[in-house]
Amino acid sequence: MAAQGRGGAARGRSGAAVVALVLLCVLLHGEVAESAVYTVGDRGGWSFNTASWPSGKRFRAGDVLVFRYSPKAHNVVPVSAAGYSSCAAPRGARALTSGNDRITLKRGANYFICSFPGHCQSGMKVAVTAA
Repeated sequence: MAAQGRGGAARGRSGAAVVALVLLCVLLHGEVAESAVYTVGDRGGWSFNTASWPSGKRFRAGDVLVFRYSPKAHNVVPVSAAGYSSCAAPRGARALTSGNDRITLKRGANYFICSFPGHCQSGMKVAVTAA
């Protein structure tokens, strides 16, 4: 009988571990489920005059921006506030060039430009603030 009692205790601990694991999965899934995915420029994609695209939208850290564009004509470069204002990517900045780039927003201001000559100056830039 004593052996059965120990087996029952082990099953109880095992059951508690399973419940804890399921709870953890549910919590983690809830975090992921809260993230939203936004296509920059909506149907028009990443193009000229997208600077006003964020108006009326509420972004959160962890949300994903999708930049869709022709990689032969455009790119996406994450920049600082100064780079956004001056339309200049810093030396060594990494340009994204897939034509379907996904960027996860960090908390605070997030700035992006197209570094093809004249594109940023023509409105191909966007600033997004994530809460």
